[in-house]
Amino acid sequence: MSAGAGYAVFIGHSPIWVVPVLGYWYRGYYDMKSEDSILANFPVLGWVRYICQNLRAEIQQYFIESDTSGTPFNNLQRSTVYQRSKNLNDTSAFGTQKNVYDDGYEYVAHSMWPKVVKEKAMRFTIGSQSCRQPYSASRLNISAMSYGALSSNAILALSKGAAHGNFYHNTGEGAISDWHLLGGADLVWNIGTGYFGCRTEDGNFCEKKFAEKAALPNVAMLEVKLSQGAKPAHGGMLPASKITDEIARIRGVPFGQDVHSPPTHKAFGNPVELMHFMAKLREISGKPVGFKICVGCPTEMLALIRAAHETGLPPDFITIDGGEGGTGAAPKEFSDSVGLPLRGALALVHDALVGAGLKGRVTLIASGKIASGMDMVRAFAVGADVCNSARAFLFSLGCIQALQCNTNKCPTGITTQNPHLVQGLVVEEKWKRAFLFQKNTIKNMAELVGAVGCDSPSNMRREKLFRRVSQIDRQSYLDIYPREVPGSLLDGTAGKVLQKHWDDGGDLLKYFAGAEGNMDADLDGDGHMDSYFNTPPQFDIAPKPIA
Repeated sequence: MSAGAGYAVFIGHSPIWVVPVLGYWYRGYYDMKSEDSILANFPVLGWVRYICQNLRAEIQQYFIESDTSGTPFNNLQRSTVYQRSKNLNDTSAFGTQKNVYDDGYEYVAHSMWPKVVKEKAMRFTIGSQSCRQPYSASRLNISAMSYGALSSNAILALSKGAAHGNFYHNTGEGAISDWHLLGGADLVWNIGTGYFGCRTEDGNFCEKKFAEKAALPNVAMLEVKLSQGAKPAHGGMLPASKITDEIARIRGVPFGQDVHSPPTHKAFGNPVELMHFMAKLREISGKPVGFKICVGCPTEMLALIRAAHETGLPPDFITIDGGEGGTGAAPKEFSDSVGLPLRGALALVHDALVGAGLKGRVTLIASGKIASGMDMVRAFAVGADVCNSARAFLFSLGCIQALQCNTNKCPTGITTQNPHLVQGLVVEEKWKRAFLFQKNTIKNMAELVGAVGCDSPSNMRREKLFRRVSQIDRQSYLDIYPREVPGSLLDGTAGKVLQKHWDDGGDLLKYFAGAEGNMDADLDGDGHMDSYFNTPPQFDIAPKPIA
């Protein structure tokens, strides 16, 4: 009889406890020789640590965190989205779970004479003064998420939901996929530094390919992505292992090769060139063109707005992505510590547009943890005209905040390309949930707007929103973000800090133009003179030709 057969006979005739005991000693023997110090010092028992570590997120979410303590979105926020996406009762009983005396608690001041918000106020027209084909946008839309980061079923469900609800779907920088088009939604084509879908073989912008895609009837607007909230000023690498034949075709990249997305654009190199580039896109397409940005240095942002004023070629819209924005994968330092959060960024850009006399021409779109009617009202009060949401729409598709977006193991089939997991996302059921979430959130937002005595989100004001700053004191958003007078930046009467950023932004434009500017200005507003540039001017003021 062979040794293996004898061992099997021994096991088969031994008491049941023999198998786990032998398994324990077998595992322990190899653990003691492991290079892992925990397993070497604590054979077998050390595995308990790693099992618990792998289950930590689930244990935390389901057994430890309270309804209001979870992050990035707490249980109350997630549950509200789930209920609204299923058209269930989303009311709460027995009062708020928030501590209304905590620092940071926010509320709106309701009116004794509430109003009813009319349906026509739920849309906002973009590009009416500059485009052959202006676009009437819903007040709440789907923010940028690319095919590749999201599965085909997720993109299709979102697009179908947007088509039925008459709101737009931002493609993300991964180009216009077949799934975006199949759903039938109005699309905002997001054009990033990789120029996916409109690029030459060497990665430059291609006017001919752009014109072909921009002419598609589904494409409602064009968005040049300068940066995103989760990882501003950070490029990316799409590894060859993730590039399928389909993705290579959609993005216009070579199959079997890594594709690099640089941190900056090649088609333009300064604020003035950006304005001319967007004007060229508008001329070709006839559709509204804007840019998306996570605000960093205020002087650079003011230089952009100053360039829009001085060229007479302002964008049709600016999408402000707050530093709290999400993504499938970002370096933790960038996600945690880079970029101005939405409220301060939105106030800065709104006030700069007002001070430059451009607010009537430029639409402001807010993006950054928008998940409820209150989130929208807050954004409108600060200065937004339209809101975008990404993660809340993922919740509507069934996202459970498993935090597995960057592993290709998303259990709900949303942020994965694994066919087995993707098939679990049933498009014909999920598009209805995206549609219902948007519809019910818009409804609740309109009720809040009416409760404060306004008949349109456009009439929301900062003095309607309050924030507790101590146990005995609170401030309105007007106290926190004082309002600017139209044209104040042009005549030098704006607030001291904003005016300084505007003036320093002028020096920045002179620098880019190759003229003498004050290159030791206090560009970050910290009271100290900065040597901001270390190299001589690299760009001409004239726009670069488009390849």
